[in-house]
Amino acid sequence: MPADLRSEFLLDPSVTFLNHGSFGACPKPVFAEYQRWQLELERQPVEFLGRRYYDLMAESRAALGTYLNANPNDLIYVDNATAGVNVVVRSMALEPGDEIVTTDHEYGACELTWQFLQESRGAVIKRAHIALPVATHEEIVDALWAQVTGRTKVIYLSHITSFSALIFPVEEVCRRAREAGIFTVIDGAHAPGQIPLDMQAIGVDCYAGNLHKWLCAPKGAGFLYVRPEHQDWMQAVIVSWGWGDGRPEFGTTQFQRRNTWQGTRDPAAYLTVPAAIQFQAEHDWPAVREHCHEIVVKTRTRIANLTDLPPISPAGCDWFVQMATCPIRTKSIGELKTGLYDQYHVEIPCGEWQGMQYVRVSIQAYNTEADVDRLLEGLGRLL
Repeated sequence: MPADLRSEFLLDPSVTFLNHGSFGACPKPVFAEYQRWQLELERQPVEFLGRRYYDLMAESRAALGTYLNANPNDLIYVDNATAGVNVVVRSMALEPGDEIVTTDHEYGACELTWQFLQESRGAVIKRAHIALPVATHEEIVDALWAQVTGRTKVIYLSHITSFSALIFPVEEVCRRAREAGIFTVIDGAHAPGQIPLDMQAIGVDCYAGNLHKWLCAPKGAGFLYVRPEHQDWMQAVIVSWGWGDGRPEFGTTQFQRRNTWQGTRDPAAYLTVPAAIQFQAEHDWPAVREHCHEIVVKTRTRIANLTDLPPISPAGCDWFVQMATCPIRTKSIGELKTGLYDQYHVEIPCGEWQGMQYVRVSIQAYNTEADVDRLLEGLGRLL
């Protein structure tokens, strides 16, 4: 079992924190590096932003590129995965009737981005229904592909979904899409740090990910990966000095120039990403993830035994690792969430989705089985 890392995090010890999936949590050494970069910026802002900025960003992207098995020139930093999806969606030149195929498990903020494209361009969103419980990944691929027609231009789906917390078979989807000439966009909000990532193996056209969640970088650190053949038409949500052919110091390609400099901002979160990667490497994160997965599996079983409701998927690491959604049944989901926090100091998402009431359990390096005992005590009494 890996060492208890609770003391390495800044979380309030009076709260049983089972909600890493929403916003993440930053370890003390990583947060210290984040503040070091902020202080260095403030000591000489002109030197930092005017002379050192691009080289520092390039060094940070190089570390991220190694972590993702991606060429650093194919990466840009963005504030979060939603921002990355916006860069892609707002760059697309779809015509009325062109189709975007996705699922009904997608994150609401990014769904709104595609709806914006639907309303402004006349594109059509088609959502494959992924019924729960699900038993095989083939069910997901088949349901998605049943929506594909000759008008399908884009396939968009989550790598790990937000509400159902399931790992979707993105490699197989991207492989089939590439054979069919369909553009792929993957929302990797929950993937970096929770599962190993390899952009070349996935074979995706665009991949947007969060680094502040499971990689434990500071808030405001995300990335967008774009295959080289699509970078020329990739715009920026904000037009600033990096746009156009000038200012070569902002990047070697238009894609990087447009998106690396978008006005004065604090890049400390981006520059701290190598420290987050190093922190997890120093603490044997594959072992941490395996231990967390074991706790999640036990927790799913305990909640299922309590509620007499079956799990929504099989239990293997190809379905979930550190986060799982568990069905429950209660008269008021709002009262349950409030009761767990107010009476038991348990921070955990409780909600309703597709007619199902649920709690979504996140287990990170700072959690122990005692945290789960506290959750089950609260659920047992409040339900």
